[in-house]
Amino acid sequence: MASGEVLKDPRNYANLSREYKRLERLAQKYEEYDRLEGEIAGVKELLSSPEAELRDVAEKELALLEKRLAAVRNEIDDISNPDYEEFQKNCIVEIRAGAGGAEASLFAADLFRMYQKYTENHGFRSEVLSSHPSEIGGFKEIIFLISGENAYRLFRFEKGVHRVQRIPKTEAGGRIHTSTATVAVLPEVEETQLAIDPNDLRVDTFRAGGHGGQNVNKVSSAVRLTHLPTGMVVVCQDERSQHKNREKAMKILRARLAEAEQEKRDAVIHEQRQKQVGTGDRSEKIRTYNFPQNRVTDHRIGLTLYNLENVMDGDLEEVFSKLEEYERAD
Repeated sequence: MASGEVLKDPRNYANLSREYKRLERLAQKYEEYDRLEGEIAGVKELLSSPEAELRDVAEKELALLEKRLAAVRNEIDDISNPDYEEFQKNCIVEIRAGAGGAEASLFAADLFRMYQKYTENHGFRSEVLSSHPSEIGGFKEIIFLISGENAYRLFRFEKGVHRVQRIPKTEAGGRIHTSTATVAVLPEVEETQLAIDPNDLRVDTFRAGGHGGQNVNKVSSAVRLTHLPTGMVVVCQDERSQHKNREKAMKILRARLAEAEQEKRDAVIHEQRQKQVGTGDRSEKIRTYNFPQNRVTDHRIGLTLYNLENVMDGDLEEVFSKLEEYERAD
């Protein structure tokens, strides 16, 4: 990293810096693991003490040390995972209303609020990149960035089809309706990791519509990016500044292009490397939110919780931890 050749190449330097941090953390965790094994061996010797009180203390200490050792072992497994660097990244979450018309757009808004509450309670930051509100206060689509350590690692479990079962406010007969929303989760891709050739882009600007005051109708601040080789299109119009809208659109485009490349690689090695969670397959129903029964069911792991109100209020810790346990065991 100190060589002049590397310092001249920002992309190579950034890649090496990330690898250095990973190896440094792996070394630190190994040292902790080694120390804990030594402490456990010492405490086990005390279990044969003739003093009952000392044996009791040793048993309690041993239980704590073994619990910590297991946690450190898991951390070493995580750092050794080829996807470790991806897990550390910020992530872009895209929520789109699915089947169910107006009710589906309200459900998309509910999911957005659920994730926002979680991020607020756990020290993450969120920033809306693009949104298309519906006429009744929901979202046809909303795309936002979640920033913070391990953001992608946590939220990658959310990709897929989410289903809600409830009586819509607009339903006079009191019948339960089923609606869906689709969630995509992409790791944020930095400019140094994926360069986009300006010649491959068509940039169109136009006047934004919808909310935002009079300014949006007078200035061509909205931006539409078209990636010519793939045909991918990204539109951003939430900001008053054309520059900010373009910046946000580039974030989304880079993440989508990187995901497309990753899906190609996954397809090639799919038979050798089965991924039960986080494959990017958005056609599969992953979770049901049943309001009449106050029930949340994650279909991937057969987890059912009867605390729907808390979950919708951002209490996702148990869901995330169970999914992570399942993935690690798998």
